Order: sequence, then structure tokens, then C-alpha cells
Amino acid sequence: MLNLPTFDDVQAAASRLKGHALRTPVLTSRTMDAQLGASLFFKCENFQRMGAFKFRGGFNALSRFTPEQRKAGVCTFSSGNHAQAIALSARILGIPAAILMPQDAPQAKIDATRGYLAGTAGEVILFDRYTQDREALAAALARERGMTAIPPYDHPDVMAGQGTAALELLEETGPLDALFVCLGGGGLLSGCALAARAMAPGCKVYGVEPEAGNDGQQSFRTGAIVHIPTPRTIADGAQTQHLGQYTFAVIRRDVDDILTATDDQLVESLRFFAQRMKMVVEPTGCLSLAGARHGGLDLRGQRVGIVVSGGNVDIAAFGQYLAG
Repeated sequence: MLNLPTFDDVQAAASRLKGHALRTPVLTSRTMDAQLGASLFFKCENFQRMGAFKFRGGFNALSRFTPEQRKAGVCTFSSGNHAQAIALSARILGIPAAILMPQDAPQAKIDATRGYLAGTAGEVILFDRYTQDREALAAALARERGMTAIPPYDHPDVMAGQGTAALELLEETGPLDALFVCLGGGGLLSGCALAARAMAPGCKVYGVEPEAGNDGQQSFRTGAIVHIPTPRTIADGAQTQHLGQYTFAVIRRDVDDILTATDDQLVESLRFFAQRMKMVVEPTGCLSLAGARHGGLDLRGQRVGIVVSGGNVDIAAFGQYLAG
């Protein structure tokens, strides 16, 4: 039986993160409020250290390492944001890190990860996400080097750390009627669901994933984890093939529904963030707003939380999205 994280774990993670993670701003938009007839509150994790919520879970997990684990080091796999989170956390804590990244990951994310590891005992190892199994590669690396593997989402400490984003949001806004959270492997969604269920029991929690990669939606509907080929979508942070055992258990229990968004809808939301809120948000980070806008839900009169997961987008691609 899985030992699932609890809200107590989210609170403990918040204590560990104090002084290390940023308490990101909660912004509003009268324009979007008018469009949806609701009061929206944007938790802007694009302003978090290394540009995404992933720092919360990465630092929380590494801060719990034993002295032996710290000496041996950490390995992980990621398309970019978790990679940067582990790299920065490992640098802060003095832990060697080996990070597997897809060779087609945004160059900005690869460069940033290498930058965090510069001058340390860490390294980035590239792989082909369409022909190689990243989980198998990480497991082999951990065995060979005696490292501790910290996956991007399916880990209780990672989930608890990510949940601190919703904890902070709800501390600032008070109870919400609905909360929309970006969904890839489920670490952010499951962690936020733990916080929402404890702090705002009446709040409806929705995950939003790419339409091209709706494994989470299929899993939620069928009650069993569905595996899919690597989806082709501009939401590179959500190109996961399946939910995790831990994340699915919490999502199935605590989430109300899983919605999807098309790439065109993500670009539409990306442009809104840039033009009306003056923010750089990566396509994956636009999932939550796209779900609120296009998910077919009537949000009129409601207080709605939107977790903006990150802002690590390649500048050239960002320009193309804006230009259309």
C-alpha cells in the first residue's frame, strides 16, 4: 500500500522552503474577470526561483537527504523545469547531480540547467525522448553511481513541495470555488489538491493537460493509469506518458475532473498573459487558464484560482507564438 503524502507534509515542506523558495505573487486581471464573469486569482510561479514551481518539490526532496545520500548525489530526468529545480537545489545544498534531459528540450532550459551546475560536480546527459526510456535510463544511472533518483513528479516529497503553491495561494485569497492546475505527471496537481482539500473543502479542483496527451484524463475516467506514446505538443513540460502511482492515487481521490486544452488555446492564453498582464508564461504554464476559458465550465460569480506553473520558454519560440 502506498504511503501517500498528506497536508501535514505540505505544511512541513513550507517550513523547509522558507528562506529558499520565493513567495510568488497572486495577481488579478479585470479583463479576464469580465470575460469569464468570475474573480480570478493567478498564482504566478513563473516568478519562482528558476522560473517554475518545480523548485518547491526539488528543494524539499533534496533537503530530506541523509548525509550518505548527499555525498553520493542525486539523479533525475526532466524536459527542463524539474531539471533546473534539481540543479539549483543541488547547488545550494552541495549535492552532486546527474540530470537526464531530452535532446529536443528547449535550449533555454538545457542552458539554464547547465548554468546552475557550472562549477559543481554535476552534469547534463542528453537522450532521445522518442526512442529511449527516461525512467530506465535514470534507474540505471542510479545503480551505477549509487545516486538517489528523484523523479519529476511521482515522489511524496516532490508532491508535498509542489503543494505549497496552493497553500500560499489559499492563505492569501481565502476559500476558492474552483482551482485550475496544469497537469503533466501530476506532482503539482496532486500537491495542490492536498492543500485545497484541507484549506477549502468546497473548492472544485481541476487538472488541465494538453489535448494531444490526455493520459491523465483517460486515467481519471477509467480508474487505472493509462500509458500513451510521448505526445507532440508545444506544452513540453507536459509531454508525460503517464501519471505516477502516488500522483494518480491522490488525483483520483481529491480531484474533481481533468480537462484538456489544444495548442491553439495555449497560444491564445500565452498572448493574453503577455499583452494584458505583461508576463512571460511558457505554453505548459498556460494550461490552467486555457482550461478555465475553454473547459466548458460555468464559472460566473465564482472565485477561481489559476496556478501559472512556469515561464521558461525559448525566447525565439515565444516571439513566434506572439507573432502568430
